[in-house]
Amino acid sequence: MTKVKIRSTTVVGIYHNGEMAVGADGQASMGNTIAKSNVKKIRKLLDGKIVTGFAGSTADAFTLLERFEAKLNAYGQNMKRAAIELAKDWRTDRYLSKLEAMMVVADKTELLIISGTGDVLEPDNQIAAIGSGSNYALAAATALKQHAPHLTAEEMVRESLNIAADICVFTNHNLMVEKPV
Repeated sequence: MTKVKIRSTTVVGIYHNGEMAVGADGQASMGNTIAKSNVKKIRKLLDGKIVTGFAGSTADAFTLLERFEAKLNAYGQNMKRAAIELAKDWRTDRYLSKLEAMMVVADKTELLIISGTGDVLEPDNQIAAIGSGSNYALAAATALKQHAPHLTAEEMVRESLNIAADICVFTNHNLMVEKPV
C-alpha cells in the first residue's frame, strides 16, 4: 500500500513598520487531490498575544501547538525560550521526532520558525514562510517589503499568499490573517 502524501499550506509571517501579521491559505491536499479548502492553520495563544501558523500534518501540528503552549506557560510566556525548549524536545523525544510539521510563531515584535530538526530560526528581513508555497510567498513578501513599503504587514501577508496561490497548486486563495495583540 502506497502512503499518500498529505500536503498542506503556505504560511507567511511579516514584521513591517512596527506591525506583525501571520497568515495562511486554507488548502489541504492528499496526493494531487484537494481534500479540504478551508483549513484553519492560524491559531492564537495566550489571549491573542502570540499567533502561530503551521504547515504539515494537522494532527502533528496540534500536538506541537499544545506542547508549545505548555512551554509558554512553563517559561513565563517567553516566546523565544518556549520555542527553543520545544525544539529541543522535538529533536530528542522519540515520539515527537516523528511528527511532520513546522510552525511560524509571532508576538508583537518577534517572528520565529520552529522546525522538527531542532531549529529555531529568526528569519532574514523579518519574513517567515513555511509550507508548500513558501518559496513563492517568501519571494513575493521580500519584493513587497523592498518595493512597496507603504503597505501594512497584513496587506503584505495577504498579497504574498495570493501570489503564492496563483503559482502553487497546493495553495489556495482562502486566506486567514491574524495579528498579535
